[in-house]
Amino acid sequence: MIDKPLLVLDFDGVIVDGIKEYWSSSHQTCLNICSAKEKEIISFSSEIPAAFKTLRPWVHHGWEMVILAAECSDKTSQLNLKGIESFSKNYSKECTSALNRRGWTPFKLQEALNQTRREAISNNFNQWLNLHQPFSLVTQRLKKLEKEGIEFAVLTTKSIEFTKKLLDCFDLHPKLVFGHESGSKVDVLNQLLQKRIIRGFIEDRRTTLEKVLEDQTLRSIPCYLANWGYLKPQDRNNLPSGIKLLNLDILREPISKWS
Repeated sequence: MIDKPLLVLDFDGVIVDGIKEYWSSSHQTCLNICSAKEKEIISFSSEIPAAFKTLRPWVHHGWEMVILAAECSDKTSQLNLKGIESFSKNYSKECTSALNRRGWTPFKLQEALNQTRREAISNNFNQWLNLHQPFSLVTQRLKKLEKEGIEFAVLTTKSIEFTKKLLDCFDLHPKLVFGHESGSKVDVLNQLLQKRIIRGFIEDRRTTLEKVLEDQTLRSIPCYLANWGYLKPQDRNNLPSGIKLLNLDILREPISKWS
């Protein structure tokens, strides 16, 4: 086992706020893949729709944002007909229904989204970069980890190629980077735990942390819910004993004082 302990962090919502880029890439992807008939009933706003922002905490994979962009912009969609609250209560079911209705697949949407991002980067990298806002206190804290003898890794459902580009621009150099190509977060953590001591896992998706707790082999990993991230209204309430709410004031402290 390698001696240096490892802090593992999610990326979107933990290290960076990319809501402007999510909307830009998602609605452009819709325009790229929608049929002429579909474009007649879809009207995209230059402003980020309130429904898109509100539903961001439910998103697990990037392709879901393309679904949300389409649903927000289609007056006849189930999201607009039923409302945000109803859609969020049956989020997975509604996304599956929207996929079937439009004849899309998760793979098709993810590939199309990746291609949209590649084109945006190729056309104007700085413009694409400026749509991302790193959490400055988080990036500052990560740069100080070395003094504690701790390395960090990024574990995200974003594609590795885009995650690495952003990390480089933020002058962050994690020991390891895992993306959606690497498998589920639970599986990756299991693999890491065989080689490294994991001092903590910071995530803004409560359901992901709960899945970690359910895995007996991962019980040794301290789990932290990022209070500054994309949280659902009730996410902070009644947290299980294995999950601690982490705010930026606590983040500043040495990791030994987090628990």
